[in-house]
Amino acid sequence: MKFLSLFGAALVSIVLVSCSDPVEENREQTAADLALETIIIDTHVDVPYRLKDKWDDISQATEGGDFDYPRAVAGGLNAPFMSIYTPASLGDGPEATASADNLIDMVEGIVANAPDKFALATSVADVRTQFKAGLISFPLGMENGSPIAGDLENLRHFYERGIRYITLTHSLSNHISDSSYDSNRQWQGLSPFGEEVVAEMNRLGIMVDVSHVSDDAFWDALAISKAPIIASHSSARHFTPGFERNLSDEMIIALAEAGGVIMINFGSPFLTEEANSTGFYEAFSAYLKENELELSPSIEVAFRAEFFGDSGFPYATLDQVLDHFDHVAEIVGIDYVGIGSDFDGVGDSLPVGLKDVSDYPNLIKGLLERGYSREDIQKVLSGNILRVWSAVEDYAVATAE
Repeated sequence: MKFLSLFGAALVSIVLVSCSDPVEENREQTAADLALETIIIDTHVDVPYRLKDKWDDISQATEGGDFDYPRAVAGGLNAPFMSIYTPASLGDGPEATASADNLIDMVEGIVANAPDKFALATSVADVRTQFKAGLISFPLGMENGSPIAGDLENLRHFYERGIRYITLTHSLSNHISDSSYDSNRQWQGLSPFGEEVVAEMNRLGIMVDVSHVSDDAFWDALAISKAPIIASHSSARHFTPGFERNLSDEMIIALAEAGGVIMINFGSPFLTEEANSTGFYEAFSAYLKENELELSPSIEVAFRAEFFGDSGFPYATLDQVLDHFDHVAEIVGIDYVGIGSDFDGVGDSLPVGLKDVSDYPNLIKGLLERGYSREDIQKVLSGNILRVWSAVEDYAVATAE
C-alpha cells in the first residue's frame, strides 16, 4: 500500500508537470533573459529624497523603499536616473540651490562607498560602458528647476555636477514655468527666463523634461527646444481625463513628431481614473499646508493609510500599466515610450505586480504576452531614451563647433 501511495503521488506530480503551460514558462524565461541582457533605464527614481527623509544603506538590502542594490540586480535595472528633487516650498533662491547640491553630494557619497556596485553616469557612453562592467549607473535628473535661481551660471554649475535632465517645475509655478498642479498661471506657459533656460539646456546637452508643467508650458518648451524633449515620469491622459499632469494624445503625437519620448509613470493615480479621482492628493496637500510639513514618503504613506482606512486604496493592475504602453504605441509607435516609474516617489500607490525595482521582468513578460517583439521591448527598456539622450548630446556638440 505504501508503494502504491508513493506511486500515486509520483503520478500526480508527473501529471501536474506535464499540464504546466510551456508557453507561459517560455515567456517567463524570455522576460528574465531580456532583463539581464538589455540595459534597463528608468528615468525617475526618487531614492535621494527618500534617504534624506530616512537614511538606508542602499548598497545592501533595505526593509523600506522601492530601491536597493539586491532588488535592482534581481530586476535587471542598470541605469536609474536619481531624482534630485527640490520641494516647491523652498522657493527659487539660494536655499533651493543648496538643497539640490546636498542631494547630489549624497549620490556621490553612495557611489564612493560602493564603487563595485554603483557609478555616476553623465553620458550615454558611460551607461553603456558601465553596463558592460556590471555596474549600476546613476545618471542624475533634477526634479524642479527652482535651484537654477534665476541665474544661468547655476544651470551650468548643475551640468558640471552631472545633471542630464531638468523637470522645469514641480507642484507650484516657479520662475521658469507654470505647473500643471498650480492654478496660478503667472506666465501662461514658460517665463521669459524659462525660454532662456530651455535654449541653454540645449546648448549644454541637458534634456528638457516637461513632466509637471502646464499644457501651455509644454507647447512653449516644444516650440523653443531645438533638441528632442522628454516627459520623464508621465502617463497617458486618455485614461485619466482632466488630469493635466499626464499628457494628452495631441501632446504625445507632437512630442513624438519632435523625436521625444514619454516615460510611463507607475503611480496608480497616473494610470486609472478610479485611483486618480479619490480626492487623496487634494486632502494630502491641504494636510501638509495646514501642518507646515514638507512632502516625504513616510508622511504620505501614513496619511494614505488614515485617508483610505479599511476601504483600501484602488491599486492599478499590471494590465492597466500595459494599457498605457499600448496606447502610446497605437497612436505614435513603439519608438516613443519608455519607463519613468517614480519608484520611491509615489508612496504606497504602486500597482499590483510592480511594487519595486525587482519587478521589471513582470512588465517585460506582460509586453511579451501582448505581442511585442524582443526588439520593441528593448526600445521600451532603454533604446528610446538612449536615442533621445544621444540626440541631445549631438546637438550640444554641434552647437559648440
